Amino acid sequence: MNIGLVAHDAKKKLMQNFCIAYRGILSKHHLFATETTGVLVESVTNLNIHKYLAGHLGGNQQIGSQIEHNDMDLLIFFRDPLTPRSHEPNVNDIVKLCDIYNIPMATNIATAEALILALDRGDLDWREMYK
Repeated sequence: MNIGLVAHDAKKKLMQNFCIAYRGILSKHHLFATETTGVLVESVTNLNIHKYLAGHLGGNQQIGSQIEHNDMDLLIFFRDPLTPRSHEPNVNDIVKLCDIYNIPMATNIATAEALILALDRGDLDWREMYK
C-alpha cells in the first residue's frame, strides 16, 4: 500500500520517532513524503521513501494529486495546530481531499498508531479492492 508522510516543523521529530517505532510495518509498504520530512525519516530509519518537493514548494499538491488519482492508501499528517505558519503545509486542503476520496488519515500520534496497527492486521485491505 502507498502511505504518505507529512509533518509540520514542530512535529518532524515525532514523525521520526513514529517511523522508528513502526519501521517493521512501514518497510512492507511504499512510502511517500514531502522533502524535509522524507529526508529526516530516511536518515533515522533507512526506509526507502519517495520524496516530493518541500510542502510549501508544491509537495502538498503532489501528494494531493496522488490522492486525487486514487494512488494513496493512507496518510499520516502530523500537524501542529498551535503554531500555524504560512510556509507550512495547509492541512485543510489535504483533509478535504482525504474526505472526498475516502483515504484514511491521521493528524496525531494516537490515530496514526491505530491506523498503522490496522494496516498491519489487514483491516485496510479494502483499499486494494477500492482501486
